Amino acid sequence: MNLLKRNVIANFSGNVWIVIMSLAFIPLYIHFIGIEAYGLLGVFATLQALFGLLDMGLSATLSREVARLSVFPNKAHEMRDLVRTLEVIYWGVAVLIGGGVILLAPLIANHWVQAKHLAPDTIRQAIMIMGIAIAFQWPIGFYSGGLLGLQRQVLFNAVTVGIATLRGAGAVLLLWLISPTVQAFFAWQVFISAVNVLLVYWFLWRSMPRSESAPRWRKDLLRENMRFAAGMNGITLTVIMLTQTDKVILSRMLSLEMFGYYTLAGAVAGTLCRFYSPVFAALYPRFTQLVALGDQAELKRIYHQGCQVISVLIIPPAIVLALFSREILFLWTQNPTTADQAAPLVSLLILGTLFNGFMNLPYALQLAYGWTKLAFYTNILAILLLVPLMIFLVQIYGAVGAALTWVALNASYVLIAVHVMHRRLLPDEKWRWYIDDIARPFLWCLVVAAVFRGVVAVPTGLLMQLIYFFMISVTILGITAMSTSATRTLMGSMMKYFTPSLRC
Repeated sequence: MNLLKRNVIANFSGNVWIVIMSLAFIPLYIHFIGIEAYGLLGVFATLQALFGLLDMGLSATLSREVARLSVFPNKAHEMRDLVRTLEVIYWGVAVLIGGGVILLAPLIANHWVQAKHLAPDTIRQAIMIMGIAIAFQWPIGFYSGGLLGLQRQVLFNAVTVGIATLRGAGAVLLLWLISPTVQAFFAWQVFISAVNVLLVYWFLWRSMPRSESAPRWRKDLLRENMRFAAGMNGITLTVIMLTQTDKVILSRMLSLEMFGYYTLAGAVAGTLCRFYSPVFAALYPRFTQLVALGDQAELKRIYHQGCQVISVLIIPPAIVLALFSREILFLWTQNPTTADQAAPLVSLLILGTLFNGFMNLPYALQLAYGWTKLAFYTNILAILLLVPLMIFLVQIYGAVGAALTWVALNASYVLIAVHVMHRRLLPDEKWRWYIDDIARPFLWCLVVAAVFRGVVAVPTGLLMQLIYFFMISVTILGITAMSTSATRTLMGSMMKYFTPSLRC
């Protein structure tokens, strides 16, 4: 099995396990600390995302540069110097982030979140602990980007799976056996984040090629990479504004309880990212290498294969979850109130996330060429148009208005941004992307799922519902997989591999 396939499988396996861990433990978190305290997890996620503004494009720069430098054996010293240079900046920012959150904790607790049952002191303490957790969590993305750029996905996912298991299981045990409080939950996040950052730090430095000279700070490397980093920082800034505005607005306008339902819906929809991010993580470094080598033919082949694989991975679960959101949420949580409140949000957010998934490899292609302007200006235009629309819709429809804006944002990316991109990059491949990579699997899946929704009633009883959703998911996945050439070839190769006795 070649490196690319092994990395895709490793990334996918790791992300599937993270999805399982996330979905398994969320109902237990809500059981122990309540839906209002669970809303603070949404605040935690929002703060983490907002502080992404301080990344300055450095983690993406590191991932791209180590991938590019890895094809030149005589560049080991430059790679190690670059990591050390960016590492110093990153840890300095992490300290500032932790201190900033601790200082802002009273303001957030008393004047931002709208709690009914949690005491302001409890919220303040939880947010202060969040600050320490975020400080440790912050550099993890930097070191992970380096490992992914070196195509050490198997190692990275081994660490990720172990940490995800400890993060979820440890939190539940702590809440169950020691202290069912939100402060205890975030204290565990501090510990597990510290362990995580130490592991990825150690593995990245062990994975880089050896050099005779010790790594050192180099201002010239920082200066050489500032253009790409500045472009990535602009993209990051606009992406955060687009993806976190809904949460900032809702955390202020809604009660903490209702924000908890939106956080729950966002967590469910966000699991879809775990299906396409493995392909992005494996293919982006390879795209960068092929661009550096000038191999257009191989780049086109892998680009379409990756896009079709992503479509087959994300369209079936997104469509099934959108059409059966209430039934699946009740099956998962066994709470009718939670299912009723979160179902429409899940249906909308999962569709927006589906469209976002379609954009991942076109975006990876842009970064491989070092072209950051398109994504930046597209996001600026989206902010100018959609943020006012979001505020207007939230005032009328509440959380549903924010979810509608998420769908509109990502649908416009698919319809407009990809069209513009293919006028410059791989211009002859645009319609193949729209028709073969996206439209065909989407329509096949939608038709089959709609037939199930309209003709076959959801049975009663836990076991029968599990069987029902398993059967329709497998059926829809199989039909969708047969609709693309890449997945048909992959299925044929797997059948030959696992059934050698059938060959003459």
